[in-house]
Amino acid sequence: MNQLIAVACGGALGALLRYLLQTSFVYSGKFPMAIFIANVIGSLLMGVLFVLLQEKSLFAQWLRPFLMVGLLGAFTTFSTFSLDTIRLLETGQVMTALSNVILSVVVAIGAAYVGVTLARMLSQ
Repeated sequence: MNQLIAVACGGALGALLRYLLQTSFVYSGKFPMAIFIANVIGSLLMGVLFVLLQEKSLFAQWLRPFLMVGLLGAFTTFSTFSLDTIRLLETGQVMTALSNVILSVVVAIGAAYVGVTLARMLSQ
């Protein structure tokens, strides 16, 4: 039950942070920068937290569901990414949609790798 509460609290905070990020950008039908930034930042943090919480066990176990599942799960959302991509395709912006898919996947995976690598280096 405590894990469910941790996930719910983290999710509420993550959703709020994503909302604030999205409202700081005006979406004009061009590249969906807010979700791209959320996915990259979230992937970087997911990499760092994976090492610190899972591999190194440097923090309390309850932080894993709070931070990784709740906070980052709500902050980064590929469902919004998918919808943005579909909207771009429906308006004929095929190259922007393709750029969104390639950049989001490649840069987010790269950010997660950097996060894992940095956390491993710093926690030695």
